[in-house]
Amino acid sequence: MLLVAAIVLLLLLLAIGSHVAVAMGLVTTGLILMLDGVPATVIAQTAFKSVNSYPLMAIPMFVLAGNLMMRGNIAGLMIELIGSIVRAVRGGLALTVLIACVFFAAISGSSVGSAAAIGAATVDGLRREEYPARFSAGIVAVGGTLGLMIPPSLGFILIGAIVGLPVDKLFVAGIVPGLLEAALLMGAVVYLSRRHGYGTTTRRADLAGFVRRTPKALPALVMPVLIMGSIYTGYLTPTEVSAFAAAYAALLCLLVYRSVDPAGVWSAVRDSLLQTTMIFAVVMGGSLIGFVLARMGVSAQLVAGIDALEMSAWQFLLLANVILLVLGMFLDGVAMIVLTAPLLFPMATALGINPIHFAVIMVANVEIATLTPPVGLNLFVMSGIAKLPVHEVVRGVAPFYGVRLTALMLITYVPAIALLLV
Repeated sequence: MLLVAAIVLLLLLLAIGSHVAVAMGLVTTGLILMLDGVPATVIAQTAFKSVNSYPLMAIPMFVLAGNLMMRGNIAGLMIELIGSIVRAVRGGLALTVLIACVFFAAISGSSVGSAAAIGAATVDGLRREEYPARFSAGIVAVGGTLGLMIPPSLGFILIGAIVGLPVDKLFVAGIVPGLLEAALLMGAVVYLSRRHGYGTTTRRADLAGFVRRTPKALPALVMPVLIMGSIYTGYLTPTEVSAFAAAYAALLCLLVYRSVDPAGVWSAVRDSLLQTTMIFAVVMGGSLIGFVLARMGVSAQLVAGIDALEMSAWQFLLLANVILLVLGMFLDGVAMIVLTAPLLFPMATALGINPIHFAVIMVANVEIATLTPPVGLNLFVMSGIAKLPVHEVVRGVAPFYGVRLTALMLITYVPAIALLLV
């Protein structure tokens, strides 16, 4: 009964606009104080321990690297290079946008950051080539979600820190699913563009322009290779790579492209600090919830309930996807991971599901959550950039929901997709 009252209070606090970290902290602090034999000092100890984590230290550096690359207009450089070849086909600029999203995903680790960077560089160009405004906003919003699956992914870093999985293996596991999602989205973009006659560019591929632009773009192009190569070979840990990525991004923007001045770097550092603080606050609130649930024996009871129901692995995966899709309508990705990972992973492990595979499934659900109203963050980002009402962005995203759900089912029920490179 006490737990039910706490859940209701948490939902009420969220409904009146409280920040999710504040709501979780207040509710769980009250619960801990009501538990017998638990000193109040546990609250501070548990919260501090949750963020005193070596893997989590990768988050601020990857966030900073993404912010620097966004301010340095690296997205525009990639659009010009990729467009030299791809824009020769119908829907080529829209296809260029998605390929650029794949590139930016490989350096930022953030869905919102990818959408903001690519959207700022492409929305006006899409409109000039007679793509509908809502379609333009939709493809950038959907493409931005790839930043959560393609490494380095902040979602995988969080899951690894919370559940205790190696972040480097999670990164590697996200490569094939991320490329699969990108391929399905590209196919959908080409089909829709041809069916509706979107886009006006049908000239031949500009091979000379591609060759001319490649030397300038090369320093940025090698960044994803350096990041994943260092992790895959074991030369650097993900946390070490994050620091390298931030330093490399600063070097590119300050000295190579000279697209950001020292004041711009300081602004990126400040924004990154604020974003990281928000993420860590949610992690601390979630750690308190995890402590309370463990103390009350909820996790053990849920595992026992799964055993009693004799639920098979495929049934549990279907149920988990439904739960995560529904929660994604009301929670942002960080809160979803922090709240559900401590509960769902023990149940998945008890049924023999590979935890790395389940982590990829969870991230795939978080990707969809960023596109799901009323709280989908990418919808609001593109609403601001494209200067459209949110419901118009939702209409632009609508044709791609089926694609994302198809990818989710493939990732869920074909484990080899996630485990191929692990």
